[in-house]
Amino acid sequence: MNETPAVPAAHAELDLEHFLPYRLSVLSNRVSDAIARVYSDRYDLGRTEWRVMAVLGRYPDLSANEVTQRTAMDKVAVSRAVGSLVDSGRVVRQVDGEDRRRSVLRLSDEGTRLYDEIAPLALGFQQRLLGGMDAEERALLFRLLDRLDELEIQAEAESAPQ
Repeated sequence: MNETPAVPAAHAELDLEHFLPYRLSVLSNRVSDAIARVYSDRYDLGRTEWRVMAVLGRYPDLSANEVTQRTAMDKVAVSRAVGSLVDSGRVVRQVDGEDRRRSVLRLSDEGTRLYDEIAPLALGFQQRLLGGMDAEERALLFRLLDRLDELEIQAEAESAPQ
């Protein structure tokens, strides 16, 4: 006999259209998917691989853990992306000259060449995306994003076990 599950009398309603984590996630996915089509089709790069390359292009000689921290991506996903990039010759892994227990990552010559091709495409995409906003709106957007980031870090610190 099939029974219909009981619906709680006081069913909580989450208004997703006004729930910031949901809105940010959906927007992030839509924007990331749109730009990912460019580097996926042309350069055979996944989203996570490109993010690793973008971070290493800006900050060479990071460990995989530092890349994970800078991108706020899943450690396993970053590890897989790094492995794929090393295997494809786009990233090189070296022992840190100052701490022999630590390995660091940097773009290879091929990775740097790809980065130098893709970064202007990404910047052009951003310019088109933000093109409908005036300079004041763009500045406000980035100030608000920075502020949300500060608040999230603060909330995270406050909720950490003492």
